[in-house]
Amino acid sequence: MTPLTPGCRYSVRVSPQMANRIVDSARSILNKFIPDIYIYTDHMKGVNSGKSPGFGLSLVAETTNGTFLSAELASNPQGQGAAVLPEDLGRNCARLLLEEIYRGGCVDSTNQSLALLLMTLGQQDVSKVLLGPLSPYTIEFLRHLKSFFQIMFKIETKPCGEELKGGDKVLMTCVGIGFSNLSKTLK
Repeated sequence: MTPLTPGCRYSVRVSPQMANRIVDSARSILNKFIPDIYIYTDHMKGVNSGKSPGFGLSLVAETTNGTFLSAELASNPQGQGAAVLPEDLGRNCARLLLEEIYRGGCVDSTNQSLALLLMTLGQQDVSKVLLGPLSPYTIEFLRHLKSFFQIMFKIETKPCGEELKGGDKVLMTCVGIGFSNLSKTLK
């Protein structure tokens, strides 16, 4: 099972009770899986809180092999989009975290593109990373890597089985371009 590391809920220029409602709704879903969940609260008010009211939740889970997976949601800015209830935000964020845990991989779907960029810019050697199903953003990012760096990834689908729990995984392999800092090489 994946233990949850402390999450953080935040609220700015709204009632602190909003944040407590977020925590209660997120716990209502996550407590079904793990009873000891810690969600810290951070409420800002006054001059230090900025000019825009709002609230949000950031949840992080650490897998048994040390991978951190996260999910984060925030309310819509005032006047942009429909208002979000704190309870809905908490439940949706908890569901997003559970989806990230199910997807698995070495990084969460938000950071898939960063891992692939680091592989691309890395040494002129083979790099591999095991990801969950690729997000639409990551697929588009792979197209940009191909057009900008002329680099192609070998993509192998790894079906879930005994060793790989959750959804299907994707093994991404490439040879880095050996990028180095120009100012570092001139010295």
